[in-house]
This record gives sequence, structure tokens and C-alpha cells, in this order.
Amino acid sequence: MFNLLQFLRAHLIKCLLLFAILLISSSFYTTSEDWGFFGHRRINRMAVFTLPPEMLGFYKKNIEYLTEHAVDPDKRRYATKHEAVRHYIDIDHWGTYPFPEVPRDWTETLMKFTDIYAINTTNDTIHLFGNGVMSRIQINFSKKTSTYQSFFVNNVLNNYYEDNWWISCDSLNQLLAEPIDCQTAFAIDRFSQHGILPYHLLTAYRQLISAFKAQDYNRILRNSAEIGHYIGDAHVPLHTTTNYNGQLTNQLGIHAFWESRLPELYADKEYDFFVGKATYIENPRDFFWNIVLESHLELDSVLLIEQALKKEFPADQQLCYEERLSQMMLTQCEPFARAYHARMDGMVERRMTASVKAIGDVWYSAWVNAGQPNLKNLTARELSRLEQEEREEIEQQFRSGSPKGRAHSENE
Repeated sequence: MFNLLQFLRAHLIKCLLLFAILLISSSFYTTSEDWGFFGHRRINRMAVFTLPPEMLGFYKKNIEYLTEHAVDPDKRRYATKHEAVRHYIDIDHWGTYPFPEVPRDWTETLMKFTDIYAINTTNDTIHLFGNGVMSRIQINFSKKTSTYQSFFVNNVLNNYYEDNWWISCDSLNQLLAEPIDCQTAFAIDRFSQHGILPYHLLTAYRQLISAFKAQDYNRILRNSAEIGHYIGDAHVPLHTTTNYNGQLTNQLGIHAFWESRLPELYADKEYDFFVGKATYIENPRDFFWNIVLESHLELDSVLLIEQALKKEFPADQQLCYEERLSQMMLTQCEPFARAYHARMDGMVERRMTASVKAIGDVWYSAWVNAGQPNLKNLTARELSRLEQEEREEIEQQFRSGSPKGRAHSENE
């Protein structure tokens, strides 16, 4: 009888733990985005104090905007399917560190991982380029414009945000040494679903430079707030892996545990966000890629330490109820969270404060590259009707809809 009771008790604990994991995945983690709204807002806010006097007045005057709108990219995930992939890159999908298989240039990457097909008049599908096929296709190099790269840029790359990537058969046959029977041609992107974060960072950086050059008050603020968000994402190890929420290692929920629960518990009490003055970035592309690679090097520790602690802590001491927004939510018990935080030896603080410094560096470097425009006399303009409608639509989708594209956690 004693053994039976022990068995039933153990079985009950396992069932309760499974229920708790499912509950926590469908409740608390559905409201936790990236560094958490708390984390993103805090990072952007503290980045303002890294800036030189020529920029500090403008940014400090608008610090509430930069703080509040640090989370706009997360809200946009509820309005468009194209947003989610900007927040991560599953770099380990493509190989092993330092991932030489992945070109650092966006056009090269998309060329390498995009397949091009043609359908002939008998409805046969011909695989022409991509996945090693290009080496068997002869290209007409008699014209300078007939290189694969120029063809790709002019006929494929400009379709990036379209639902279908259709290609003109005439353009395709101009590329080939021998024209083919082509009724329809199209391309399929095999890369973007695994994330484009470092590439989008470079795009967002160029947009910020453009805003400074135009001395557009509204665009400077919007682009500054949003690039701050993506830089914060790049500093999160779980934004660099296919195992982004521990779903492959039976650690479902670790995403928000690491980047939301821990900062909310310890950032105000223990973290030092004064990281020094912003410095100029010589090579922005390398700068963004180095952030991603540094984050990925922390990944094993993020996962293995939590796995080890789960073996040390009884199941009923890992998850606890806590009041949040006038509701009782299930989240990691503070002793369990404290142990995880301590055993990582400052990792969360290092990545969070590194985000602050990197954002300041990017804001400052974009301003320098724009010619160091005078920010003192800039004035805000009223939002156009289209801009206002777009903002209202995003807010409405965020409040009432579901995120489009891949979520950060499987049950988000």
C-alpha cells in the first residue's frame, strides 16, 4: 500500500507539473514579448544617457516617446506577417559557429537560399537556380547585365514583400545561354522563415541615417525607438536558435523566463545601466553580426543551467502563482528564479546593458554619418492621415488580434 501511495503521489505531481506548463505557456507567456515590454522600454530609456551633448537635449526631451514606442515592433507583429522574422535569426539552422555558410550580405544570402523554377507549356516544373542547381545552368555572360546577381536584384529581390514571387519568362530567358520553354516562372525564399534580424538591423540603421539627413523630427524618433527594439532582440541568446522557446529540449517557457521574468525581478534592484558614452561604429554590418554571434555563444548556458536546476528543485517549487494585473498568474517561483539568475553569473545583466550601449552607439553613429545635423531647432509635424490610420490599425490589431508569423513561444 505504501508503494502504491508513493506511486500515485509521484504521478499526481507529474500531472500537475504538465498542467502548469501548459497553463503558463497559454497565459503568462502570451503577454511576454522579447525582453518583455518592461525590458525594451528600460533599455531604450537608458540608452539616451549615453549620447553626447549635441544629441542629448533632443533625445532627453523625447525620452518618454522613445521609452513607450520601444515596443512598437512587437505590436506590429499583430498587423503584418512580415514583421516577426525581423526579430530573430535561427542561425544554428544553417550550420555551426561562426556560421560561414551564411553570407553576411543580404543580397548574397537571399540569392544563395532562393530557388527559381519555370513551368513549361506541358506543365512540367523545372528547377533552374538555388540549392546547388545553378552550377548546372549555363548563363549568357555576353551582356554585362546578364549576370545572375543583376537578374536577381532586378527580378526577384523587388518582390520580397509580395505574397508570390513571379518572374518574367522573357527576363529569365535573357539570362540563360539557351532559352527554355517557359510559360510561368517563380521564386521561393527558403531563408527568411528562419529569421533576418542582422540584415534588418542594417536596413533600420540606414533608415535612421536617412531620417537624420532629412532632419525629420518624427522619423528620427520613430526609427530610433524601433532600431532600439531590434538591437535589444539581437542581444537575447534565444533569438539566435531554432530552439527559441526550449521546445526541442523539453524546456517550454524558458524564453520569457530568461528575458522577461528575470529582468522584471532584478533589473531595478541590481543592474547598473550606466554604461559610458556612445562611440562611433566603423563597420555597422560586422557590429550587428558580432552581437548575434556573441548572443549565440551564451545559448548553451541558458539551456543547460535551467535543465540542471530543474533536477535540483522539486517540481512544486519551480512554478508559483503570483498576482499580475489583478490576475493570478503562474510563473517561476522566486527562489527558483534567483538560483537560475545567480548561476548564470550576471549574463542577463551583461546582455541587457550591452543592449543599452549598442543602441547609443547606433544612434550616435547614424547621426555622425548623416553629417551631425543640428537637432536643437527641429520641430515635430502632425501625423498625416495615413500615418495616424496605420498607428490606430496596429494598436487595434495588437489589442484584439493574434501575432502573425512565428511566435516567440509555441502557444503565443
